[in-house]
Amino acid sequence: MGNGSLRVLAKPLLTVIFLSAALGLAACGAPQGSGGGGGGGEEDFITDLQLGTGSVGGVYFPLGQEIATILSDNIDVEGFNVSSVETGASVDNLAQIARGDLQLGLAQNNTAQEAVAGEGEFEGAAIENAGWMGQLYPEAISIITLESTGIESVEDLEGQRIAIGPPGGATRAAAELVLASAGIEEGEYQAFEEDFGTAQTRLQDGNLDASIEVVGVPSSGISELEAVTGEVRLVPLTDEQISYIEENSGYQEFEIPQDAYDFLEEPVPTVSAFSTLFGSTTQISEDLGYEITKTLYENADEITLAQAEFITIEDALLGRGDLPLHPGAERYFREEGVLE
Repeated sequence: MGNGSLRVLAKPLLTVIFLSAALGLAACGAPQGSGGGGGGGEEDFITDLQLGTGSVGGVYFPLGQEIATILSDNIDVEGFNVSSVETGASVDNLAQIARGDLQLGLAQNNTAQEAVAGEGEFEGAAIENAGWMGQLYPEAISIITLESTGIESVEDLEGQRIAIGPPGGATRAAAELVLASAGIEEGEYQAFEEDFGTAQTRLQDGNLDASIEVVGVPSSGISELEAVTGEVRLVPLTDEQISYIEENSGYQEFEIPQDAYDFLEEPVPTVSAFSTLFGSTTQISEDLGYEITKTLYENADEITLAQAEFITIEDALLGRGDLPLHPGAERYFREEGVLE
């Protein structure tokens, strides 16, 4: 929602409309995008690439910008360039890779599992051309509120005004899981589809009660909200709620460490997925995919965000499961000994 307008969603209709538009042609096998690549279409390799990030206020947007700069500055291939693009994040990025409008994209590993299997948000429209290029860092579900709201538990979210993430992201499904883990059903809260930056501004202004976000730890947006308000609270999940979410998704138990934010007095129990870079197997050649993967991991120390410490070749396959590798990334991982 680029204009930051506030919208109440009674049903997930916009998600259905969004995916129909994003995946419809690719699912039919028609030529897509500037390069002609599709969900599983013919190869049409290009070198001027677009990297899908996320919304302003989350980690994907600045991280994607820095990755694009590192790749553009360090890969010496004629005509090579990477431009970062603001998007709706995971779901949006994978859908646009499928239709050839993006060649690289950041996405959660569990969202990618659904995309490849044609399940969840991608039911009936499985994506066949998104290849794993490496795990980047853990992304924790963060339930953000202010002390003045009186919200201390997930149960307290019933009847509240809650931001559930931007259109095209994986946050909506995560938010619904969190609420369901406490027995809160659709219609028992007001859902607002907002990007992270807008949601945090509306929290600050008193126009929202909470924001459920799937973001890297630490999140600059959360730190900035605390700097302005001085009363940020991260709501913990109980053991029972964590078990429910693990049983119904690909999220895994995780603790936001006390030292992640100055305002925390103890670790915050929650769950996490893994942020991953995906590349089109129909628009990025094996050789270029190899250079992209190699350059990312060998220059990760140039990234200025706190998440950089997690971007290591040793953890490049963390959370992959049986997701398909991009051929170029596979060659690099075998060369480095992290894949047999």
